[in-house]
Formats: sequence, structure tokens, C-alpha cells
Amino acid sequence: MSLSKGIQSAAAAALSAAMLISVAACGTTDSTDTVSKSGDSSKDSSSTSIQGFDTSSIQKDDEIAALLPDSVAGDGTLTVGTDTSYAPAEFLAEDGKTPVGFDVDLSKALAAVFGLKENTVSSTFDSIIPSVGSKYTVTKERMEAVDFVTYFKAGSTFVVQKGNPNKVDSSNLCGVKVAVQTGTTQEEEVNKDNEQCKADGKDAIDIQSSKLQTDVTTAVASGKASIFYADSTVSAYAIKQTGDTLETLGEDAGG
Repeated sequence: MSLSKGIQSAAAAALSAAMLISVAACGTTDSTDTVSKSGDSSKDSSSTSIQGFDTSSIQKDDEIAALLPDSVAGDGTLTVGTDTSYAPAEFLAEDGKTPVGFDVDLSKALAAVFGLKENTVSSTFDSIIPSVGSKYTVTKERMEAVDFVTYFKAGSTFVVQKGNPNKVDSSNLCGVKVAVQTGTTQEEEVNKDNEQCKADGKDAIDIQSSKLQTDVTTAVASGKASIFYADSTVSAYAIKQTGDTLETLGEDAGG
């Protein structure tokens, strides 16, 4: 989730209260669209509807709300840009249009504390940062462009098809088809590895960069790519949602 630049102090003040409510009580149930190896989605007969956390009981905190600049609070709405292909943090419910997930629960809880209406805008990950300040995962470069409130930290995980049929070695990806989401730190890391492959005279990594994480997951589940690299929480959720078609490879990195 990316909050508008200029509300950092207010968000930080509200975060401890809202975070405990939102993350601990995230009511998202296990839905399930299962991606088969052919890349098709099939509804799991045991799936249940997605239920987000009810923030109606959260009261406005006037002291915290007063910290918000008019540029944020003026229209009565907290607009949040998010990539809704990044389950379980943020994704679309079964209707294909309602944003859900623990990040969405958190942004709604923050909006309630601010006394604002929350509006989640679906965007591709690489377009969110440029839009902050004009339209609505922390690295040094991103911090030079926007202010951040850190609330969650995760490692990165490699994922392959069950049994690793292509015998991928995550420590040597030269010549391997690797799927990543555009604009992520994982894409940056794979690009650096690719430069090292070329410097060592080895085959280049076949980097398949997609704007949507769902496309990244499908690429590996369908065999179009041999491995993908994503946040550990996203990787774990993808494995569960694909009916154990996938599995992790190696240990989590970073975090």
C-alpha cells in the first residue's frame, strides 16, 4: 500500500492502533481460484466468499486527523494506489472489482481513524510511485521520491513447479527462464544476476517481466517459465491457491 506523500506523520501515529486491528483480524477467507498447469482457472467447490475486516467500529481520532494536510483530507477521501494482483496483500474479490486483502483492510482502518472514506485504486505496481502526489516496498531510490511508513517486512522466495522438473538451481539462474513482476526489487535482483551471467561469459537469464503478479505465477504454473521470484508471503499464498502445483526452492532471502 502506498499513502500519499505528506501524510507520513499522521499515518505513523495511527498505525499502531489500526495495524493491530487490521492485520490481526484480517478476515480474508481462503478463496479459491486454482490455476492449473495449463494456466486455466477453475473454481474450487469448497471455496468461500472473501470477507474483509469490518472497520465500522473504528472511531475517528480528531487529534490524528488534524495532522493531515488539506491536500489529503480536503475531499474527504483517502485514495490509495495498489497493485491488486498481489495476493494475499491486495487482490480482487470474486466479483472481479472489489479490492480485498490485508493491505486493503489496513488502508480502510487508517481512513476510519482519519475520519475519511477509503478509495482503493487498482494500478500496476510500476505506476504507483510516479502517481503519488499527482494521483494518489521501500528502497533507497524510492525513498528519494516519496515518504514511507514501514509496517511490514518480508523476504523473497523462489518458486518452481512441484518437483522442480527443470532442475533449476536458484544460485545459478544463467540460461533459465525467470518470471518476475515489473518494478519490484526481485526484478532488480534478477537483472543484476543477469549482468553477472553475461560478465562471466554464461548464457543470459531469460527474464520474463509481467506487470501483474498473477501473470508471473501463471507463467510458472503453465510451464512458460521455470521459476519465479516474489515476496515470501505472496509466494506462499500462490502455492496454496494453485493446489500445490508449485513449491518453494531454497531458503527465503532478505526480510
